[in-house]
Amino acid sequence: MNNSININLNTQTKSQFQAHPYHLVDQSPWPMFISWTLFFMAIGAVLSMQGFTFGHNLLTIGLILTSMVMFFWIGDVNIEGTFLGYHTKEVKKGLMLGFILFIVSEGFAFLSVFWAFFHASLVPSVEIGGQWPPLGITTLDPFAIPLLNTFLLVSSGAFITYGHHSLIGGLRKETIVSFFITIVLAVVFIMFQAYEYATSSFTIADSVFGTVFYSSTGLHGFHVIVGGIMIIIGFIRLLIHNITKQTHIGIETGIAYWHFVDVVWLFLFLAVYYWGCSN
Repeated sequence: MNNSININLNTQTKSQFQAHPYHLVDQSPWPMFISWTLFFMAIGAVLSMQGFTFGHNLLTIGLILTSMVMFFWIGDVNIEGTFLGYHTKEVKKGLMLGFILFIVSEGFAFLSVFWAFFHASLVPSVEIGGQWPPLGITTLDPFAIPLLNTFLLVSSGAFITYGHHSLIGGLRKETIVSFFITIVLAVVFIMFQAYEYATSSFTIADSVFGTVFYSSTGLHGFHVIVGGIMIIIGFIRLLIHNITKQTHIGIETGIAYWHFVDVVWLFLFLAVYYWGCSN
């Protein structure tokens, strides 16, 4: 009994009087679990692309398990930062720096897609008729749905920025309304993107034009979905009073990601839709 009391006192003293402002996390099973679930997703994706029927099932199982692990992992981080107070100023700076580096890596992913697009479009090969867009491709009107989607994303960026400033200023109602409008605009954007895909006259298999078009816009659409999920999680935390103006690093990372999505779309609209579809 005395030994257990001494251990508890030593642990408490160590956590209160440590010589650094950083949070040393406890052992967690989530990194190991998510590595296996992502492995299942990758194998399932490859098998489904190769025509194996059970590949779709494995991909679905991997996606569900990955979502579950992310839910519990983010929940642990939320408990550490919101309820236990482990997210000090230095910890928040480290989390934001790590997320910025993640966004930089995402930027290089889009750079590879843009590289493929300009490599194919600036000097068209003889296989596609030596011109861009290739012969037989009916391109999209950039001033129709693409321009509308540009307006939606730019407006959502303005609303989420206003919501961020309202959160810092303690304006709860304005913050909730701004986040809700951002979510609605994101959903409408995805709906218009899906309609554009459904009504397009070409597919991803129609020459290199279709490949780079759907690869670039599809990758961006996936990021819009991910960013929208991050905003929705922040919105729910706002509703249940899980966010304060002092502790909201999760919302700040989501807002940074959303602005990244906005900037990438502007490049996509100018390069792929405006220049690439009318060159």
